[in-house]
Amino acid sequence: MAQDLVTTDTREVESVQGKDLEDFVTFTVGGQLFGIPILKVQDILNLEEIASIPLSPSKVKGSINLRGRIVTVVSVRECLGIDERVESADGDDVTDMGVTIEQGSDLYTLLVDGIGDVISVSSECYEGNPSTLDPVWREFALGVYRLDERLMVVLDVERLLDIEPK
Repeated sequence: MAQDLVTTDTREVESVQGKDLEDFVTFTVGGQLFGIPILKVQDILNLEEIASIPLSPSKVKGSINLRGRIVTVVSVRECLGIDERVESADGDDVTDMGVTIEQGSDLYTLLVDGIGDVISVSSECYEGNPSTLDPVWREFALGVYRLDERLMVVLDVERLLDIEPK
């Protein structure tokens, strides 16, 4: 598969050539590449201050004010059962990044480790959830795309945001 990198403004858009291309915003959590369809994404944020919400489920890390709207912040790490990040060895704080999506009439920001590129991938690269995928991850994954060097897990945002305690 041929890959082209096209620079638009300051963001790179990676394209994997083929039929039926779909665009994804990518991000990493615990070193794994994840993707969300670009049409679901409202904003990409560098999160500095998150206000806590008393008595909220553990995966709800708090809320932020985004242009006058209250946005609930949900930890993807917590949802997927990945241990929390620790401070770097040199003492620098880790920077939280967020992918804001609209679900119904509410805004949610998914707390992630880092934001990747916007990529276009062919449906030919798509596979259902592999049997080797962690059962917790499988619950929140729509499937995977096999890229040249990585596996991208596509998150089911609706299931991930089901923040009612079970």
